[in-house]
Amino acid sequence: MILILFFIILTLFGILYLLRALIKNQQRHVSFVEYTVVTAYLLALLLAGIGFVFHSSQYNQPVDPVDGDCYIPFGGKHILSLFIYFVAFNISAVTIWIKGRKIPPLPLVMMLVMLLIGSVMSVFVLIQVSHHDTSTLDMYVGNEGTLYFIFTPICSLIIGVGLIRRVILEEKGYAMRRTYSNPTLKKINTLLSSKLNYPLWAIILLFPVFVVLTIILILLGQDHDSMVKVFTETTTWAFSQKMHPPILDHKGHYLCTVAAKGNPALVKPLRLGKRHGNTIIVNRQLQIANAFEEILSDLSPSIHRFVRYCYDKYGFNISIKINSTGASNMTYILMKPLEYIFLLFLYMLYIEPEKKIAKQYN
Repeated sequence: MILILFFIILTLFGILYLLRALIKNQQRHVSFVEYTVVTAYLLALLLAGIGFVFHSSQYNQPVDPVDGDCYIPFGGKHILSLFIYFVAFNISAVTIWIKGRKIPPLPLVMMLVMLLIGSVMSVFVLIQVSHHDTSTLDMYVGNEGTLYFIFTPICSLIIGVGLIRRVILEEKGYAMRRTYSNPTLKKINTLLSSKLNYPLWAIILLFPVFVVLTIILILLGQDHDSMVKVFTETTTWAFSQKMHPPILDHKGHYLCTVAAKGNPALVKPLRLGKRHGNTIIVNRQLQIANAFEEILSDLSPSIHRFVRYCYDKYGFNISIKINSTGASNMTYILMKPLEYIFLLFLYMLYIEPEKKIAKQYN
């Protein structure tokens, strides 16, 4: 963790040094407001970097809130798409900030397009990180975690809109200062100055550029809807549509419970439930195992105590070694024969076995 923070701080100081060198080379005056915004943005990036240290787990990974672990606001492999747009936005912002309108027309229009796309994405990122539902993570209270991330999209939005406005004003001023002896050219120039041609072209090219970039990202292994999945394939955040596994409680979980941490397509989680005050993922295998344990307890408390003793002694030691999705998947598969045996007993001894199964962990 310390090495990560050191790397983040070193990177930000490197960016500051490069920006200073570029500004000095361009002999450009930088206002106090600009310095303030840039400094705030870099501090926001630093804070977000610290936030990612504590919020780095994907939705299908169990976390231990006692250690400060929590879930990342952006999902899986789709982060690459968001990162590429983030890099393109910052390169465009730095270039336009330093050089202004003194950029060849085509690159300037492309950079304006990236500023527009980046500004729109900043709005969605802001919504995503402004709500963090930690109610299913017992050690957290309220909307914790948002302060790490919320300042970066706010600063990005200010920078994007501010630079687009600057180019519009510069373009308008440049066009208004141009003079032509030919009345027709003068009329066209006046028309262009009122229409603000570069930003207009940026808006026109916004969708085509987005499509081209999407195609490039698909060739890099991204999905065509990665920019949606990067927000939805998460848990506990505003746009999240995934359910996380049970939290780790420093004691691990027993076999059917850790099996529920596996691939959702395999283990088929049904809902969240409560066990000993902890929130857990409930799937059918876990429900069946618990219903069978209730049968055993009702039929023979002494046998149930013996079985429970053995299971607590050996099952716990096995469960704490199951700490990956692959191991959870294998545990789920290996528990299948027992699940069917338990189910057989339930159907033999209960008139309505499915009601008995369904009420588990309600």
